Amino acid sequence: MERYPQTSISEENFFNTPQDLETYTNGLYEILQYSTDDVYSDNISTYSGSNEWDNMLRGKIDEKNVGGWANDGRPDYVNGSHSDWGTLRKCNVLLVNGYRAQGDESEVKHYVGIGKFFRAWFYFSQIKKYGSSPWYPKPLQTSDVDLLEKGQDSRELVVDSIMADLQFAAENIKAIESRTRINKWAALALMARVALYEGTYRKYHTELNLQGTANAFLEKAIWATNEIMTKGGFEITGNGAEGYRNLFISGDLSGNKEMILYADYDRTIGHGNNTSSVLDWQWHLSRSLADSYLKLDGTPISLDPSYAKRQFTQIFEDRDPRMAETIMPAGFIASGDVQAKKVNPTYGGLGQVKFYPRTQDLNGGYGKNYNDLPIFRYAEVLLINAEAKAELGSITANDINNTINLLRNRVGVTPMDMGNLPNDPVIAAQYPNVTGANAKVILEIRRERRVEMACEGLRTDDIKRWCVGELMERPSEGMYIPGFGPLDITGDGEPDIAIFKTPADNNLSGEDKDKLTVYTLFDETGKEQGIYLSEGDKGYIRFVKDKNIPITFIAPKYYYYPIPFTQVQLNPNLKQPTGW
Repeated sequence: MERYPQTSISEENFFNTPQDLETYTNGLYEILQYSTDDVYSDNISTYSGSNEWDNMLRGKIDEKNVGGWANDGRPDYVNGSHSDWGTLRKCNVLLVNGYRAQGDESEVKHYVGIGKFFRAWFYFSQIKKYGSSPWYPKPLQTSDVDLLEKGQDSRELVVDSIMADLQFAAENIKAIESRTRINKWAALALMARVALYEGTYRKYHTELNLQGTANAFLEKAIWATNEIMTKGGFEITGNGAEGYRNLFISGDLSGNKEMILYADYDRTIGHGNNTSSVLDWQWHLSRSLADSYLKLDGTPISLDPSYAKRQFTQIFEDRDPRMAETIMPAGFIASGDVQAKKVNPTYGGLGQVKFYPRTQDLNGGYGKNYNDLPIFRYAEVLLINAEAKAELGSITANDINNTINLLRNRVGVTPMDMGNLPNDPVIAAQYPNVTGANAKVILEIRRERRVEMACEGLRTDDIKRWCVGELMERPSEGMYIPGFGPLDITGDGEPDIAIFKTPADNNLSGEDKDKLTVYTLFDETGKEQGIYLSEGDKGYIRFVKDKNIPITFIAPKYYYYPIPFTQVQLNPNLKQPTGW
């Protein structure tokens, strides 16, 4: 009765050596996900795919039809992670068995720390999605009825448990040289990300009544980032537009000193990604994001009265170079093409080029792209450090120089001067709950975070933690259209597309009739074709979907997802998040 299977692996006969632990942790890396877009957030003009948060904001999702919580037995990808309970079980199996391994104690703790890193990753996703969750420190058995039927633990308990896991991870995971395996610095980076999220969430979400505990998390974010900044040996790499671009389209990031953790892709073993789809597949970027990029002299574009009616070919002039490395500029030539790519006004006209592989050796089409992709990079660490200090009111000019201005210096934008910050009414209106003597500093740090980290999957989380969900109510916009008729959008002085109100208005003839790509706002029957112009016969591209099914952000309800009703039926001790 005490003999274990000889022909299969069991918990009892497997976790014997550090090598066994390493083998087991290899199976946890599927939990780790990168992001190459900001769907669905105000960085996106429109998205043609199905997105659950978008559907919820438009009143199409409730407890009866929502996914998630492993409702259909499949992994639920949310916020860059698996969030089904099988994922948690994998972590807990390691954590309850790992200490049985015989060998170097530091090696054992290293792999146990990796298990705690992944458990923290899982629970952070749960907190962001549901506000809280049952905390399970061990793998459940069918006999654990009380645990299987427990309700959510408090947000405080779950977040404190996440932070305890990450503290252990940061203290015990080794500072290995590999940047494709979980290392000490990745654990500290995740700790900093969690701590900033929770500290600002508690500060701005007054409905939680946890404002008094917010500062402790902000202090922890500063501690974790200081550890990386002073001991990790990382740096902001490259110069100008190319230096920024190479962080996202390089075939080999192994020598890049900005990478804390990245995903490695390799043609020789057939391990590819799908980054070529960021350009013109299902979304474009928004005017709101485009307008966030400063001029080269460090002033907001909103203070330039001529900018509001600039055409697409003009908006990149004298701007932060990160803009044209994120949004497709006029004259951009796609991989394998010889002519400049035309913008697609049906998505708004502001295509995404960040992460798009520029050469054919890295761009092989669907699932066959081989550019390495950041998961944690040093720039985010600097931004977390600056934001946490600004929120605490302790930030200094020296702090700005060691964080924000390192990012601006890379691309040649005039450094931020705390004593001479612009009065930008646009950004102030985006974040009306930022007040006090330090408000301008916080706003400019948020701007820097938005443009530096655009399309890296953080924007929706930022909107939620800053408690500014009302940003999602604003009609999304694309590029400016000066009027109906032919338009030059490649920058060669010749028209490339034409936009008319109806097919009957199309007055093209001769060579133009065959050469230009034509779009209309209505079809022959008078049906709207997906876009309209903000001023009727001119203006910014807007989307019929937003007009016909507008978003009404209900706070605090829409900061959380509902738990599927079937799961509440199975376990009546589960309670719906606030508002549901």
